[in-house]
Amino acid sequence: MMTRRLIAAAALLASAAALTAPAHAQQTIRLTAAAGHPPVFLWVKLVDEFFIPEVDKRLAAAGNKHKIEWTKAWGGTLIKLGAESKGIADGVADLGFVSTIFEAARFPSQNVSYYAPFGTDDIGVVTQVLNRMQENIPAMGQAWSKNNLTYLGGAALDAYHIWTNFPIHSVDDLKGKKITAPGPAANWIKDTGAVAVAGNLNTYYEDIKSGVSNGVITFATGAWGAKVHEVAPYITKVNFGAQYAGGLAINKRRFDKLPPELQKILREVGAEYSQRFAAAQTAAAEGLMKKMQEAGATISELSAAERKRWADTLPPIAKTFAADLQAKGLPGDQVLNGFMDGLKQAGAHPARDWAAK
Repeated sequence: MMTRRLIAAAALLASAAALTAPAHAQQTIRLTAAAGHPPVFLWVKLVDEFFIPEVDKRLAAAGNKHKIEWTKAWGGTLIKLGAESKGIADGVADLGFVSTIFEAARFPSQNVSYYAPFGTDDIGVVTQVLNRMQENIPAMGQAWSKNNLTYLGGAALDAYHIWTNFPIHSVDDLKGKKITAPGPAANWIKDTGAVAVAGNLNTYYEDIKSGVSNGVITFATGAWGAKVHEVAPYITKVNFGAQYAGGLAINKRRFDKLPPELQKILREVGAEYSQRFAAAQTAAAEGLMKKMQEAGATISELSAAERKRWADTLPPIAKTFAADLQAKGLPGDQVLNGFMDGLKQAGAHPARDWAAK
């Protein structure tokens, strides 16, 4: 009798505990997000102000079974510019923006837009074309997975123009000038008589101020953040085109161990990050050009004929790019043709058909 009473009491206590205990204990997951650039630049700002809170919001809406405890490290405080992919792959950070423009050795095919300039200033089109290419061309997608990264969403920068401390009316005005250009953008002044100087957004201002260069090829949102217009007040709208600059990625081994529900949310928010970035970057570029003009910058636009002349002045940089990829066993021709076809199918009218010459 005593045994039966004890069993009954234990069962009653167990039932009461089941009623008062939560159906699922919340799992806390710690993730560190990092970037080489500071959040003054939109691609980082949007990770901080949209991606992270949106992931949190969707996790809460899904029942709060998982909660992320975020650590943020922007502006090179944890991973330096150009080393983001290795830092994330090695687990120094879990997630962040990888600037493929500065990591050509690891992402050779991703820089195709930089070797086929004068395409389109439509940021959304360039982003969509490159995102599709990375899905449809195995070698491009594998560039991420081989580096222990899972790609979440891409970003293209607003159209590149040229900021100088001297006026430009034609390609001829570049002769003898030193122009700072990031990575492959140095190809855009080949055979123009200008000399390319290496640099990035963190060095542009001092490069021009100190006389290391006479100007820089960059984009409005980057130029404003770096205050380039203060030392290079002549802005010539050449429209080298919007350029794919990189993407949001997460450590692959870390991602593969995350709950499927969280993986799905990260992918979905990453895709939306791409869309939101394109819209926000377009609006920001237009607004910041006006601000720079109000601050004293002189803005002029190169004529369509002079723009085409500039494009035709350049050597066949895209064909060389494709051939180099082919020599490394990568589908260079497929990458170049895919990019040019993607632009045309989207209604763009490139000043030069790089796949043809």
